Amino acid sequence: MMTQNKETVNEYMAAFRVSDHERILACLTDDIVWEMPGIYQHVGKKAFDKEIENENFVGSPIIHIVKLIEENNIVIAEGSVQGSMKNGGLLDAVFCDVFEMENGKIKKLTSYLMSKNANLKFE
Repeated sequence: MMTQNKETVNEYMAAFRVSDHERILACLTDDIVWEMPGIYQHVGKKAFDKEIENENFVGSPIIHIVKLIEENNIVIAEGSVQGSMKNGGLLDAVFCDVFEMENGKIKKLTSYLMSKNANLKFE
């Protein structure tokens, strides 16, 4: 059986796949915090809403969830995301989203995103 928290995260992802702002925002607490460490931190639904359809992208993203794990009101989603950028480029990335839940809604989201075509070299 899927927990309420996992159902909320699944609904959030499903709504994001079709850029449905109302459905996404319905999954959040009013004081939502969305952070991508080192990149941005958005506080509140209004700031969150502006980031749903980032100005650098066109259309809706393709999101695949590989793992969904829950413990103590924390849901972790690992997966991949692809999207088309306005500059003609393609986002092809993997992500790990950490959802802190409160009463079945997302209170804090910490997103870790890594491009699969970042050309990083480790020596």
